[in-house]
Parts: sequence; structure tokens; C-alpha cells
Amino acid sequence: MEFQAFKQAVIAAAAARGVAEYELYYQTAESTSVEVFRDQVNDFTAAVDGGVCLRCVVNGKMGYASTEELSEAAAQALVRRAADNAAVLEADTPEVLGQGGKDYEAFAPQADEMPATDALIRTALDAQKALYAADPAVVDGTVTDALAQRLKIAISNSNGLDLEYENTLSAVMLHAVATDGTEKADDFTLKTGALDTLDLPALAAQTAAAAKARLEADVAPTGAYPVVFSPEAMSELLGTYSPVFSSENAQKGLSLLAGKEGEAIAAPSVTLVDDPFYPGSPMPIPFDAEGSPAHCKNVIENGTLKTLLYNLKTAAAAGRETTGNAAKSGYGAKISVSPFTLYLAPGGCTEDELLQKAGSGVYINSLGGLHAGANVISGDFSLQSAGFMIENGKKTRAVKSFTVAGNFYQLLKQITAVADTVKLPRATGITSFGAPRVLVEGLTIAGK
Repeated sequence: MEFQAFKQAVIAAAAARGVAEYELYYQTAESTSVEVFRDQVNDFTAAVDGGVCLRCVVNGKMGYASTEELSEAAAQALVRRAADNAAVLEADTPEVLGQGGKDYEAFAPQADEMPATDALIRTALDAQKALYAADPAVVDGTVTDALAQRLKIAISNSNGLDLEYENTLSAVMLHAVATDGTEKADDFTLKTGALDTLDLPALAAQTAAAAKARLEADVAPTGAYPVVFSPEAMSELLGTYSPVFSSENAQKGLSLLAGKEGEAIAAPSVTLVDDPFYPGSPMPIPFDAEGSPAHCKNVIENGTLKTLLYNLKTAAAAGRETTGNAAKSGYGAKISVSPFTLYLAPGGCTEDELLQKAGSGVYINSLGGLHAGANVISGDFSLQSAGFMIENGKKTRAVKSFTVAGNFYQLLKQITAVADTVKLPRATGITSFGAPRVLVEGLTIAGK
């Protein structure tokens, strides 16, 4: 049964059971990936997954049920299970469903056909050839991947909401291993975009150079330094700590930003934007997981926290309007809160000017151990890092095996300059993170 026919079956089943308030959320993801090792396809994966989730409100309580099967019997069972689940829940806060008739920003999604398998294989093979050609230091262990994903979402509810979305993304990942004859080091680059528009030689040169630089690295000296974070490193930090901007976490006591809206929480140079239509986003989308219109908003503006991110439930609890940031981690998941493309807005410094402002310090382009070394609730972090020393306003010798320590909430206040170019290195789905280079004063480096 196609989704549209299944939707009508659910509507009929809900009416027969007396369920007046409901929402049907449909999502499918088709993905293909190719991995190349030693100039041969080492792994090939193709998958299609997805299903339908029904939410219904019974006596003010929200029940959930989901299924992968689209049939008349499954529609009736879905309504029954969702209603039964709602009946046994204890009342929490009032539940709200989205309203139809809203205005949505017009845009042209990339709803092309999935790249053919042979195009993915050719791209992965060409990327590996480019890596080996980029530098003779690149050796076995080098792996390249080409991947594509097609995402479909539909939301329909009893309040007149009826939305559909479809988009396709492609990407290539280059993982280079380099050696000096004694030691080995590695680095990787992930780049999204149509396969025929990717500059594989340039990506290979960048990746090989980054891996090779690690071979020459020494351990950074211990001290308190000005630190310049690369766009990649700053995006990693931003992605790790993005939950602190969730109203859901704030209301649960899991964010120190609770009650801080309207207050200065960062340096005046900091503006943090959430934009579902950011040009570099691989999956721009006009509505959130509840069907509310998605829109660009400043979360932090010139250092002031303008708004947390809200869905309908958290907005109702706070007496505010939703920011259109309802999210689902999968078709059957509960509604949560998440950004779309969250990025630090560019400042007025070039990279050279930023380094000049730093004077003497550390340039960090790689962070590790974020899963264990970052406490999202307190904001504290202690992370394995690599990068370069900054001496007399210039990047000089490579350094590795040192730890950078600080607190994310304090880091926002310690940003003294922001570069003028935003990169979006963490861009593989609906949620992406980006940043320019930023200069942070007074972080602690533990090395030798």
C-alpha cells in the first residue's frame, strides 16, 4: 500500500475509534555507500528504511505508535496501539499538535534521482587515485568513500496539516594515511555536493597535507594561551554543546542557559544563527518535525541570548511561540528539539589578521575524545588536540598530543575575534554545524 492510501486508512480507523486529534509522520531514507581500499571496492552498502509514526491525543495525553508495514490491518492496529498508550500515561504537560494553514518559505529542494552505483564507485576510485597522486607520503591504509542519501518526509494531522518533503544529498570522504618511513599519521575530509561538482584533486591535496603535517608534529608546551580554533574544531565544539540551546533541556535542568534569555552570555563578537535554508546545508527543509514553519533566527545576537530553540510543547510550557525546531531522531522517535544549520556568524577578520591578533598561541584544527571529555551539562571540557603553534602572528610548527581544557559557557565569553569565512564541515543531514575561525583567550593547554 502506498503512503497516501495508508493515510486514508488511518484517518478512517481514527474516526471509527473516536480519536479526533492525531498526527501521522512518515519518513523513508534510501542510502547507498561505496568504500574503496587499494583501488578496489572494499565495501558496498545499499539500504532503504523507514516507516510511519502516529501520535494521538486522548484526554490531553499523547500516545505514540509506529509501524513499518503499510496495510489496512496495520492502520487499524496503529490507531489502537497509539490510543491505548495514551490511556495509560500519567498526565504531564498539555500536548499540542501543529495547525494547518501556515506560511512556509519557498525553496527548491535537491530532489534529483539518487546517483547511480557506478557513479559512486567511480568517484570513490578517483578520490583514492587523487590521494595517492597528491603526495608520495600517502600509503596503504588510505580509504575513500562515496555515498548518497534520499530522504522523504510527510506530515499530516487532524488540524489540516498536510506537508511533504523530499531531498537528495551526495558526499565523498577521503581518509589519508601518510608515513615518513618510521611513523604513520592520518586525517580525513568529508565534502557534500553533487558528485560531478566535487574537486577531488583539491580535496585530496588538502587531506594528504593534513595527514603529513601530523608526522612532523611535536607535543605542545604546557601553558595558558590564546587559541585559534579552525572551522572544523569549532564546529565540533558547537555540535557537542548544541543541546545547551534546547528549551527541552533547559526545562529539565540540563542546561545552564535556563532563564537566561535576554541576558549577555557571550562576547559582543558572537552571533549564533540557526538557519534551515543556509546555502551550505545539504538538507534544507521548510518545516520541522511537527509541521511548524522553519525559519532563520539568531540564537545569540552580539553576545545576547535572544532565544532558546523550542518545539510546540516546550513553547507552550514557557508561554512562548515555537521556533520551529521540533525534531525526530527517527520516524518512531518522540518529538525533541534540535537545530537545523547552527553556525557562528562571520566576523571582520581574515585568517592572517586573526593570527596576528593571537600573537603567540596555539592553532587547533583537530579535537578528539568529545564523547568522554566534554560535559554537556556543566560545560567543562578536556580534549585531546592537534594543530600548530602560533608564533609572531603566524602558524609555524605542527603540534600534537596535547589537551585543551576550558568551559564552553566561559569560552563563549572569551571569544575576542571571529574570522570572515564560515565553513560547514559537519554537514551530512538535516542537522549541520558550522563556524569560521575564532580566537579565544585564556584556555589551558597541557602538553610537555
